[in-house]
Amino acid sequence: MREDKQYYVYILTNKSNKTLYIGVTNNLVRRMFEHKNKLVEGFAKKYNLTKLVYYDLTNDVESAINREKQLKNWHRDWKINLITQVNPKWRDLSKEFLGDAESSSA
Repeated sequence: MREDKQYYVYILTNKSNKTLYIGVTNNLVRRMFEHKNKLVEGFAKKYNLTKLVYYDLTNDVESAINREKQLKNWHRDWKINLITQVNPKWRDLSKEFLGDAESSSA
């Protein structure tokens, strides 16, 4: 099996940083564009979760899915600590690759 793809586990929040969403994708740029432009119905759209505060990268889809499941089962405090360790100011990390023009909802 070829493992040349990249898979991302990511955490989104909104401006108030109160609600967290954990997802997995093989194209983080496309997925963030979808979230920010509310192109997909669901939890993230309903709660305006467009701010990328954490992501992890792997080239193994099973590892990505397992990590997503693991994070979803964590206590909220553990998730907050994970985010704060890598992103202490809870900046929108998607601005690094989308720029402000496509981050209109953030």
